[in-house]
Amino acid sequence: VNNAGIIRRGPALTHRWEDWQQTIALDLSTPFLLSQALARQLVARESPGKIVNIASLLSYQGGYLVPGYTAAKSGIAGLTRALANEWARYNINVNAIAPGYMATELTAMLRSDPDRAASMLARIPAGRWGKPDDLAGAVVFLCSHAADYVHGTVLPVDGGWLAW
Repeated sequence: VNNAGIIRRGPALTHRWEDWQQTIALDLSTPFLLSQALARQLVARESPGKIVNIASLLSYQGGYLVPGYTAAKSGIAGLTRALANEWARYNINVNAIAPGYMATELTAMLRSDPDRAASMLARIPAGRWGKPDDLAGAVVFLCSHAADYVHGTVLPVDGGWLAW
């Protein structure tokens, strides 16, 4: 499971190049490099495997004041499909989950603004912020034999946000 990421906030007009590079490096390049290293070992051993990337709702929607994060998470969705197309023949499943708004450090700023938090919650049909534990079932499924014929899927775990 490729689950590491950062967000650097700022308007695209003034977004610092260093922030862009750090975000793309950690949120997109690192999952690629880790997936590549694992796949090389699996192919050499002729072993099946499962790779789960962490995408985002911003893999589907444009973000606001997070250009690098939006680009990286959109890239994760594309990378997931590309690797799935290439590695399925080796019995390597590459999929992703796209968490919705979770009560984590990455959303602390949003949740601390009462007006913004209320407007976000009003848009989530489940009526609450997600918890990291809400992602566990999706990860277990994608890593199980039940998902042996699932390749290139980006599964939203978003409390219904994208259904709105």
